[in-house]
Formats: sequence, structure tokens, C-alpha cells
Amino acid sequence: MKSLINELIQEGYLKSPEIIEAFSKIKRRDFLPADLAEEESVNAPLPIGHGQTISQPLTVAFIFELLKPKKGQKILDIGSGSGWTTAMLAEIVGPSGKVYGIERVAELKEFGESNAAKYNFSNVEFLCRDGAKGLADQAPFDRILVGAAANEIPSALKKQLKIGGRLVIPTEEQDVRLIEKLSKNNYQETVYPGFVFVPLIED
Repeated sequence: MKSLINELIQEGYLKSPEIIEAFSKIKRRDFLPADLAEEESVNAPLPIGHGQTISQPLTVAFIFELLKPKKGQKILDIGSGSGWTTAMLAEIVGPSGKVYGIERVAELKEFGESNAAKYNFSNVEFLCRDGAKGLADQAPFDRILVGAAANEIPSALKKQLKIGGRLVIPTEEQDVRLIEKLSKNNYQETVYPGFVFVPLIED
């Protein structure tokens, strides 16, 4: 995995020191099904069951750099799946921050939770529910990350962002979108084409 991380740095996908550190500390193999642990350095999505995947490291590097997570922030991670991105975010925000992982599939919520528990974080919580609705009782969030492709951008997620907050979400148009909240009802959207994600499961 070390050589893959170095490759992602050289190719310009990994730039921020705190993101590079999280990639190095939180081992991808700890979030894979046992029979795939040896595949951790494969720069491709890998199956975790229930039709879901753990994302390609290059893609995660790209979306994390768009998200710009920082120490002390409150972050919502939707489609937490294996728990890998949730754990890396927990590492980045540190004890003064908080990360909520939302997963629609109960078995995957438990899988992600048990994987993240290997790191003894006190600042992370996993919930099983419809991620498209966000988590209104804990809003607003500094950052919201969605790990599956939405049919359209859920308005609940935009509402639950703090002013100055960032939402990174893939869509079924095979792109990733960065949505920045400039004021209460004013958003700026930037589209990055060329990304394929599994569909976001909504109720």
C-alpha cells in the first residue's frame, strides 16, 4: 500500500499532509473482507458484499482533496460501507471533531463499525438509515461526503451544510460534484466528469 500511496502523491492525487497521513495510518486491508485482504494495494474498487464496493484509492484521494476535511470538523459520511473513508475522516478531524457514518444496508453498517473499531476512535458513530435524508438532528455539518451515485443532489444534504461547508457527491451522470455553500440559499457547483459509483440506495 505504501508504494500505491507514493504513486498517488507523485501523480498529484494526494496533496494534503493530513490526508496523506490518514491514508498511511488507516490500513485499507482492515476494511476488506478477509479473503480480499491481500488485494489492499489494488488501485480499483473491490466488492464488500450486498452489491457494494470499497472505493478505488485514487478516487478516494481525489474526493478527499475536494472535500478538504480539517481537524475539529463535524463530518457526515453517507454510504459508509466498509468504514474505510469514515475511519480516515475520524483520523483527520481528531478527538475535537466528529464523524457520522450512515449506511443503508444493516449488515454493512455492522461490518464498517467493526472495522473502524480496530482503531479505537471515540469520535465516530455509525447509523443505519437513508443517507439521502442526511442527519438533521446533528446538522449543520462542515463537510458531507457521499460514497454512492445520486440520481439528483438531495436538497436535505445541501440544507444541512454549514455556510462555507463543502458537499462532495457522485451522480449517475458519471461525475463527482463539489457543492460549496456560499450563503443560506446560495451554492456553487463544480462538476468533475469520469467517475462511476454504485447507485445511492434511497427509501
